[in-house]
Amino acid sequence: MRAARLSKPGVVEVSHVAIPEPGAGQVLVEMHFASICGSDVHIVFDEMHNPDRLGKPGYPGHEGVGVVVGGESERFPPGTAVLTVPAGDRGGCFAEFQVVDESQLVQLAPGADLRRMLLAQQLGTTIFAMKKFIGRRERPRVAAVIGAGSAGLFFLQQVIRLGCEAVVVSDRNRERLAAAKQFGATETVLAPCGSVVDAVHELTGGFGADLVIEAAGYDACRAEAVEAVREKGTVGLFGYPERRGSSPFPVERCFRKSLTVEWISKTQAESGLASFRAAVERIVSGDIEVDHCLTSMHELDEAPMAMQLARDHGGGAAKVGFVLAAGAAELQVEMTNGDEL
Repeated sequence: MRAARLSKPGVVEVSHVAIPEPGAGQVLVEMHFASICGSDVHIVFDEMHNPDRLGKPGYPGHEGVGVVVGGESERFPPGTAVLTVPAGDRGGCFAEFQVVDESQLVQLAPGADLRRMLLAQQLGTTIFAMKKFIGRRERPRVAAVIGAGSAGLFFLQQVIRLGCEAVVVSDRNRERLAAAKQFGATETVLAPCGSVVDAVHELTGGFGADLVIEAAGYDACRAEAVEAVREKGTVGLFGYPERRGSSPFPVERCFRKSLTVEWISKTQAESGLASFRAAVERIVSGDIEVDHCLTSMHELDEAPMAMQLARDHGGGAAKVGFVLAAGAAELQVEMTNGDEL
């Protein structure tokens, strides 16, 4: 099979490798589509990788969708379409085939649009995050989202559906901010020339937002989130760490403002993979729009370029992903049948 892999820090290579064999409790999935997570960018370029996984086929990809083609599973027999949701440090979906534990699969309906279902992985992590960000607290009247990639735009759609009256969104890319406007952002801020903190304070008369979600993965953005939120408000930290070990964080400001700060990880460990299942349902129902995340899809052989593109904020795209060989065949059938892509 063809597989991309992180051969050494900062270097992604594509080559032919043996198709893996599933063990007990595992299945072999022929991957159709995969996408690059922000955490993958940190893993590749910021030495956040798992040393034991360096050089493994498909690593660090963990956002994927495909069809089961092997294994002894009664729950997922061959021909079953699945969303693959392994933990980030166990992913291998940047390859034409991937072995996945049964416990890390979500079954999809026969005939499901696998391109759109691909986004259920990223959407699921944001649904899981919103459960913690909101909890039993009052729903926010004013919110801010820092980072308008796929996760940030999913957060934006969710807070609007919660009845949030005003949402400020910031990003470094004009195209992403244009998408945020289309999804209902009250105000957008182009960083770094504009300040999300100033925009929120101006909108609220200096009071601050009830909820600020950091979805970019940078220390400076986490500090902005603390400054933009109101006293006794909630800061939701979704972005991946920039580095291993300690990082700067405005602890005193959090203390003085009496903030609730929620950190998000381990959606894959949630009982029953509930948030991923909810994501599938919300995509199928049309409650959450995902097509904007499918505009920058590439062949697997372009993996080094695609990873650099993701590092450069997608070149304006909300998401960067891959069409594997099986996915390309699926798209060709759709084109032959006259379906709209």
